[in-house]
Amino acid sequence: MVRIAVCDDSEAELQKITALAEEYLRANGIAGTVAAFCHPDELLRESERSAFHIYLLDMVMPMLSGLELGRCLRRQSADAQILFITTEPGFALDAYAVHPLHYLLKPVQRDTLFPALELAVKRVIDRGDASVTIRTKDGLRTLCAHEIVCCEYVRHSVLYTLSGGERAETLSLRDSFAEHIAPLMRSRSFIQPHASFAVNMGYVERLDKAGFTLRGGIFVPVSGKLYGVVRDAYMKYRLGDDA
Repeated sequence: MVRIAVCDDSEAELQKITALAEEYLRANGIAGTVAAFCHPDELLRESERSAFHIYLLDMVMPMLSGLELGRCLRRQSADAQILFITTEPGFALDAYAVHPLHYLLKPVQRDTLFPALELAVKRVIDRGDASVTIRTKDGLRTLCAHEIVCCEYVRHSVLYTLSGGERAETLSLRDSFAEHIAPLMRSRSFIQPHASFAVNMGYVERLDKAGFTLRGGIFVPVSGKLYGVVRDAYMKYRLGDDA
């Protein structure tokens, strides 16, 4: 399911862009949701709980500029598809600092928004959103890759840390840790820097020779013999190099 977020401090523009995005999904038979936010802080709080795939952001807002908002969202996810929408074409050059997919001028029309959304959705679908189904004491649960910050193999079970701060623990595994996380490792966002850990690189704030520091201060070690490979993979991910 494709998750789209729209943020604009103008209620009229917010309703219009949201309606167009919903129309695009319906017209193309795409399963998805569109969430509207009139304040950047509301969007940031929600994206920390569960990230969106596509962001349609007003560039000029009094409380936090679209550029600053885009930078915050880019730090949360290197895979996010960001589209800026504004009345000010002069900001276009600055906007590319956060690697947006597109830069659209108001008033937004179908013939400009729909092709931009088509490209954004294609990128989301092509990259996919891997998932893993786990057995917990409460039954089966499916976790989507984008909501997993990291996971750790502990005493024959796996402890998952999720984007909202929740933790989910499996029952004792019937297979190896590597076999268990294999579905996640098909996602370009995930890396296994240590025999007992897997990390979603979209949540990484810093990498040094000791390991990854993730959002929320979580630390994940990197095996010394893997550091070069891990560093190169992380740089490739951050630069958006899919080759």
